[in-house]
This record gives sequence, C-alpha cells and structure tokens, in this order.
Amino acid sequence: MQIEIKMDSSVTEPKVIVITDRMTDEVNDILRRLAQESPQMIAGFREEKVYLLEQGELYRVYAEGGKVYGVTKDGTCILRRRLYELEERLDRRKFVRISNSEIVNLREVKGFDLSFSGTICVTLRDGTVTYVSRRYVSKIKKILGL
Repeated sequence: MQIEIKMDSSVTEPKVIVITDRMTDEVNDILRRLAQESPQMIAGFREEKVYLLEQGELYRVYAEGGKVYGVTKDGTCILRRRLYELEERLDRRKFVRISNSEIVNLREVKGFDLSFSGTICVTLRDGTVTYVSRRYVSKIKKILGL
C-alpha cells in the first residue's frame, strides 16, 4: 500500500481519496477506520466525580468483580463500558489485549519478560506487573516481532 500526502494551503478541510483496482478487505478496513470517529476521551468515575480521561493517560484497562477499571497516573477509575467496547474504542496502535480481562497501553510498558514458561510477564512504567494469558501469547510475540 502506498500513502501520499499533499499539502495545499487553499484546502480548508482534509480530503482522503482511495485509489484501487478493486475492493479488498484491506480497502474496506481502511474505509471503516476512516469513517469511525473514535472519541479520544473516556469518562471515568471516582469518588462520585466524573473525570475525562484521554486515551494516552491510560496505563491499563481491566475487568474485575463485574466492573471495568482504568488506571492512570492519578489513580484508578471505574469505566462504565464493557471491556470489548473499550477495546474497539481504544487506538489499536497503542493498546493491546493481553487477556480476557485486560488491555494494556504499549507506550506504558517498561518491559516484557519471556522467561516464564508458556506466558509473558508484563511490567508497566508505574511498577504494575501483569501477565499475558496463554491465549494471547502468540499475538503479543507477533507484535514484538518474535
């Protein structure tokens, strides 16, 4: 796939043109992504207050005890969305699902420890240690280029 960007000072709104010989899954995926207005803000609830969280602020999102939580440098908030809904909303270039109950921000990962048999230990910049479930190990290895 080729990507070309043209700068024109007379243009007031960005315009995207897709040139292709046929409709493919890749083209449909591009069109779907362009059509989605993925909101960058997520509402988090803590101590009866609502906080607007930017995606980049989130270290991790996890489900526990029937609730979904978002962790930031300022603490943990309850998110009133299901984990799969958040997975769809979050930027797929920055966030990755590591288990059925957790999504992590790759930009907040300090390191991956592959020495564990059958799983991967993930250490976040805030010191949190979590694990990739066996089901997601191959996906994480692919992302890491292993």
